[in-house]
Amino acid sequence: MKTLNALVQARTASRSLACAAAAAAALAITGCAGMKDQYGATADAQQRMAAEAAAETKAGAAVDTKATYLRLVEQMQKESLWFASLAHIDALEQRWGVSPESTRLRADALRQTGQAASSEDAYKRLMGTPLESAGYRGLGLLAGARGNFAESVRLLKQAQRQNPTDALLLSDLGYASLRAGMADEARLPLMQALQLRPDSTQAQANLALYFIVTRQNEQAARLMDANNMPATARAAVRDAAQQLGAVSSTVGGPVGAAPALPVVATLPPPVPSATVRDDAAAPPLMLKASRWSATGAVRTASQQIPAADPALPLSPNSIARGTQ
Repeated sequence: MKTLNALVQARTASRSLACAAAAAAALAITGCAGMKDQYGATADAQQRMAAEAAAETKAGAAVDTKATYLRLVEQMQKESLWFASLAHIDALEQRWGVSPESTRLRADALRQTGQAASSEDAYKRLMGTPLESAGYRGLGLLAGARGNFAESVRLLKQAQRQNPTDALLLSDLGYASLRAGMADEARLPLMQALQLRPDSTQAQANLALYFIVTRQNEQAARLMDANNMPATARAAVRDAAQQLGAVSSTVGGPVGAAPALPVVATLPPPVPSATVRDDAAAPPLMLKASRWSATGAVRTASQQIPAADPALPLSPNSIARGTQ
């Protein structure tokens, strides 16, 4: 009897141990599965973080270059963010050092923010560099802002010799020539400017002004009609001509409703204190900065210029080929 009881107890203990072992094994298996899942989730998160970091590094490498930074500043200046661009020029030069490109951007920003003396110093530092023409152009604009149009013409001609296909520079030169009382010298650069940039409202208006100043009112009217010049732009041309002593109340037709261009009651100062964007929203008549371009494409646009008359040939072939 004792032997039977002992045998039953032994079997019971064996079953208990087996169950305990099975339970332990199950617990161990469950625990390993849980650890594996947790590790997998952590690994996935780490991989995602690594991928994001790599993407950020790649993007930073693509953007964080001197050339890209220069383009960023140029874009800011095209949007008239002149003060902000000065801060970015500081950052650019701290990282990559001073260059002719950054000096030109700084000089333009200083001029547009009313810091003429500092701007002049910066433009002078461009002399002897590949951007010397930009230096002469800037100095010419500063001279025009002081009302010294003869000096402005001299400096803008220096710039034009080195960069002969910049249409807006040519328009500035023609306008400065008119303001300096040299109407005969204004014709060629103004004609060149319009054929190089027939879409430029500045070039259109300055050439129309030239026609009125030289008593070619019909030519001026045809030019403005051909380019659908708005009424206030025509009024600005007439007002500018009056200030230059060429009064002509009949040129350009009646002043009508509000057009696309801003109203300009009188000829604006050569370089206005307010910042303006090139051609997009600027008043049509002013001596202002043109966008700098190292090269320029030549286009003829005889449809933008009134038909020729014997007194003043206006065909594309009459334009000097030296700018091509």
